[in-house]
Amino acid sequence: MFWTIVTGAVALVIGLLVGAVIGSAVRKKTAEKEIGSAEAQAAKIVEDAIKAAESKKKEALLEAKEEILKNRTETENDLKERRKEVTRLERRVQQKEEALDAKTESYDKKAELLDQKIKETEDLRAEIQARLDSQNAVLERIAGFTREQAREELISRVETALTHEKALRIAQYEEQFKEEADEKAKNLIALAIQRCAADHSSEIVISTVAIPSEDMKGRIIGREGRNIRTIEQLTGIDLIIDDTPEVITISGFDAVRREIARIALEKLIADGRIHPTRIEEMVEKAKREVDAVIKAAGEKATFETGVHGLHPEVIKLLGRLRFRTSYGQNVLRHSIEVSILSGILADELGADTSMAKRAGLLHDIGKALTSEAEGSHVQLGVEVAKKHKESAVVINAIEAHHGDVEPQSLIAFIVQAADAISAARPGARREDLENYIKRLQNLEELANGFPGVEKTFAIQAGREIRVMVKPEQVSDDQMTVLAHDIAAKIENEMDYPGQIKVHLIRESRTVDFAK
Repeated sequence: MFWTIVTGAVALVIGLLVGAVIGSAVRKKTAEKEIGSAEAQAAKIVEDAIKAAESKKKEALLEAKEEILKNRTETENDLKERRKEVTRLERRVQQKEEALDAKTESYDKKAELLDQKIKETEDLRAEIQARLDSQNAVLERIAGFTREQAREELISRVETALTHEKALRIAQYEEQFKEEADEKAKNLIALAIQRCAADHSSEIVISTVAIPSEDMKGRIIGREGRNIRTIEQLTGIDLIIDDTPEVITISGFDAVRREIARIALEKLIADGRIHPTRIEEMVEKAKREVDAVIKAAGEKATFETGVHGLHPEVIKLLGRLRFRTSYGQNVLRHSIEVSILSGILADELGADTSMAKRAGLLHDIGKALTSEAEGSHVQLGVEVAKKHKESAVVINAIEAHHGDVEPQSLIAFIVQAADAISAARPGARREDLENYIKRLQNLEELANGFPGVEKTFAIQAGREIRVMVKPEQVSDDQMTVLAHDIAAKIENEMDYPGQIKVHLIRESRTVDFAK
């Protein structure tokens, strides 16, 4: 039985193997058939694609040929139309040329006729001129005048008649205009004066400082006069300490120096410590305070007149006019008054009011520099205005307000009139004070012109000048010669009452610090 089982198993295995071989052979044949069928089908697809491509190619060639033929036909038709248009245009041009030739021929004929007419006209004109000459000759012979003589006689008679008539008319108009202008000018001036009521106060060349007791006079004088000497040297003024009770008098023609001395002296009296070093400190503080006062005065003037946009340096110069007088009249008040009057007059005359006020306020600005620079206040004022880019109208008004140049605008005339109105008020100016101040200024300028001179102060109402010399340039021996030269020049170049004392001061200082 075992063998039977073994035999059965072997037979089963053999059967399976035979079946597998047969199945493999069958699958192979099937696959080969499928591959063959696929290759045949692919070949057929390729053949069909080639045939379709050939067909498309033929169709495209046909369409291209048809398009080319169509374009050629259209092009030929277009060329035919263009040829027809060109032929038509050529025909029109030819017709126009023929018409132009005909017109040219017609114009030539007319030109010939015109030349003939011109020749006939010239002949006729020559004949007429000959007859006129003949008639003029007969008239000249009868009248006894040539043509030129007759013309001159006629012109002379006409000119005589016209000159007389013109003179009568001019005199009549001048009289009428003068009456009207005078009346209008009087009304304007009266109106301006009424609308600008300004106060006037006479400036003097002395100031007074009250002191608490008579003992203070001795302290201000100091040991051997060193304190009073220091004050006078630093400020350039003259202290007058006399028997007047509880008052010290400050004398000096320069109002700025006088104000600095007054403030410094008041501070020293209040402080109580009076010695040269303290005096120097107080003088410096007083200078700073005066600078602040000058700036405030300039700003107040611009606010009062309504003139804005001025350069800060110009405002400072305006403030300095507060300490400047002209014939006894305060120059800053005068400038403010001229500005207001100019604005009133400009408003009445229809001119630029703001420009007139500006020109009136700045017309005497040069007087703030007359003690520092050479030249008249007009020239210095023009330089300041040009430096700070003022308008040409303002510059001309400054330059023309004393008639140095011709006014070039209505505003320049207005400023002239306003300046005259302000200066002509009763009590506004005093001639003697101005001459006195000019004499003191000339004294200082004369001494400052010598080499080695540092500063000069005119004191004692112009009866003495104190000259501070540079110790490194002027020796003690040279001081005597320099004093003699200054005195000789004063005698030769200036007129003055009495005598003038020339006082030279040479001082050497050495400063060091203990650390």
